[in-house]
Amino acid sequence: MKLKRKIEVAVISDVHLGTYGCHAKQLLTYLNSIQPKKLVLNGDIIDIWQFSKRYFPKSHLRVIKKIIDMASDGVEVIYVTGNHDEMLRKFSDTTIGNISIVDKVVLELDGKKAWIFHGDVFDVSIQNAKWLAKLGGYGYDLLILLNRFINWCLERFGKEKYSLSKRIKNSVKSAVKYINDFEEVASELAIENRYDYVICGHIHQPKMLLKENKHGKTMYLNSGDWVENFTALEYQFKRWKIYNYNHDKLSAFFADEDIKGMEDVELKDLIAAITINKPL
Repeated sequence: MKLKRKIEVAVISDVHLGTYGCHAKQLLTYLNSIQPKKLVLNGDIIDIWQFSKRYFPKSHLRVIKKIIDMASDGVEVIYVTGNHDEMLRKFSDTTIGNISIVDKVVLELDGKKAWIFHGDVFDVSIQNAKWLAKLGGYGYDLLILLNRFINWCLERFGKEKYSLSKRIKNSVKSAVKYINDFEEVASELAIENRYDYVICGHIHQPKMLLKENKHGKTMYLNSGDWVENFTALEYQFKRWKIYNYNHDKLSAFFADEDIKGMEDVELKDLIAAITINKPL
C-alpha cells in the first residue's frame, strides 16, 4: 500500500461530472493521493443542469464511489450545493453516514473561522435569468469539446496545449470585471462577519489572496475547477495552499516547501460503501 498525504482539509469544486469537460481521471488520481480529515465538495460536483443518460462514463461514476469510500473510511465529507447541482438543496441539512449536504458551512481551524459556500448567490445572471445561464453552460461545454480537439492536434505536432475559454475570459473586460467584483463582494462580506477565510468556487478561477479594508481583513480563496485548472485547496500546518495537479502532480505537502516528491498512487479497487441514515 502506497503512502498518502495526510491533510486536515481538502476543498474541491466545479468538477461537473456528467459533462465532456470534466477530467475525472485526474481527479481520481488526486483523491487517491490524499488522506484528509475533512473533504469539502464546494458545489457543481455533479452537473445536474446538463445531465444526460447518454454520457456518464465509468470514470465519472468512480469519482462518486471514491468519495463514498472515503466517507466510509472515516473522512468527513461536506457537500456544499452549487447552482449546477441545486436540486440537492432540497436535501440541505441532511446527513447520510459521514456525508452531509449543506448550502454553506463555517469551519473552525486552529482558532480561525473559514466561511465556505459555492458563490452562485452573487451571480445575477443565474438569479434573474436561469435559462440564459443554462444556455451558457451548454455553450461552455461545446467550447471545451472544441478545445480538446485543438489540443489533440497541437500535441500531434509537438506544440503546447491551449485554453480557448481562458483566452476568451481574459480578453473580455466584462468577464475580468465580474471576477474582480465577485472577489471583492465575497471578501467584504467575510470581513463584515469577522471570518478569517472566505472560500468559494463557481468562477473557475483558483485564487488565494489577502483582502483588507478599513474594517479588517480576510483571506479570499477559490478552489478553481476540474475542467480547466485541475486545482484544489488544502489546509495543513495552519495554512492554506492551492494544489495544482499540472504543476504539483503528487508532490508531498511538507512544512518545508523545498522538500517534495512522492511516487504515483494507483487507483485502488472501488468497494461499495454501506452508509447509515441518521438525522443531522
